[in-house]
Amino acid sequence: MSSDPWGRVDETGTVYVRTAEGEQVVGSWAAGSPEEALAYFERKYEGLVVEIGLLEKRVQTTDLSAKDAQTAIGHIREQVDAHHAVGDLEALRTRLDKLVQKVESRREERKAQRAKQSDEARKAKEELVAEAEQLAASDQWRVAGERLRALVDTWKGLPRLDRKSDDELWHRFSHARSAFSKRRKAHFAQLDSQREDARRVKERLVAEAEALSGSTDWGTTAARYRELMADWKAAGRAQRENEDDLWNRFRGAQDVFFAARSSVFAERDAEQGENLKLKEALADEAEQILPVRDLKSARAAFRSVNERWEAVGHVPRDARGKVEGRMHAVERAIQEAEETEWRRTNPEARARAAGLTGQLQAAVDKLRGQVEQARAQGNNSRADKLERELEGRQALLDQALKGLEEFGG
Repeated sequence: MSSDPWGRVDETGTVYVRTAEGEQVVGSWAAGSPEEALAYFERKYEGLVVEIGLLEKRVQTTDLSAKDAQTAIGHIREQVDAHHAVGDLEALRTRLDKLVQKVESRREERKAQRAKQSDEARKAKEELVAEAEQLAASDQWRVAGERLRALVDTWKGLPRLDRKSDDELWHRFSHARSAFSKRRKAHFAQLDSQREDARRVKERLVAEAEALSGSTDWGTTAARYRELMADWKAAGRAQRENEDDLWNRFRGAQDVFFAARSSVFAERDAEQGENLKLKEALADEAEQILPVRDLKSARAAFRSVNERWEAVGHVPRDARGKVEGRMHAVERAIQEAEETEWRRTNPEARARAAGLTGQLQAAVDKLRGQVEQARAQGNNSRADKLERELEGRQALLDQALKGLEEFGG
């Protein structure tokens, strides 16, 4: 018979392990000496020790789930309780009990952590929903639209809540986005409708202006042109591509009429000399309006000057272009200020401002070339006329460049 502090082998080859409850049969051994039998079952004990140590390390250092840890502990405990090893089995049970406590503690910690994360995610999503619902009523279409898209990205990065809560919050969030999109779509549809209405009105005004361009009823027709201009301003803006074309036709028709009227009144040069002095004084007064600081006041001041201007009558033909060019420059500067104000509320204005600047620059360059060509040909009369037109276009270009700077270049 052979023995050690934790087990023995009797004369029949039966192997026993000593426990607090007394000796327990481990197994039988007939293949070798008693010492070999004890060594075999002691190695099995050491294997259990190693297995428990590895499991302790996994529980401590990895994200092993509580369920998997409990399954592994149960498997080892079955082996310990079966008494198929020689060694301090009670010590192994003690370690397993502590490991169970550790797993339970980790499970509670994770449960609390998940609860905290869930609360934080809920609070974050509720804040996103509240902001989205506030943005749904905004009229800042571009800014609010970009912010709503950013909120969606933030939402996607947050953990899911329980299905009911997550679905309810997402429904509110989605509804707010849909409400904003619906309002924005309706807003721009209304703008398109208004611009289309303005286009139809201005086409009628252009048609009448062109029909009047050959009239010789100077006073009545001039008054009607003023009424048409008032109607034009009251009609609102059409789409930009239509607006420019219609405006050029409208102004062109008036220019034809007033050019004809000026030709008929050419013999009144004496009277027109006095008119020139008055108009130069009015041009001086109009130029004092610039630069435009208060658009409403500038319009009112220019309207006052313009009304007096219209009442003065004609000036000598060779001086008309220059003095009228001064007034046109002021008018264009005010119109450009109006354009700048309009652009601030129009999401398409930046591209249009750049396009207008390019067109004006091309027109200025073209006029400079024509002036140089006229000078070279000795046609100083034409060159002077072109230079006056160039001054007006340059003033408008300067205003356009200034407006473009407001968009950052």
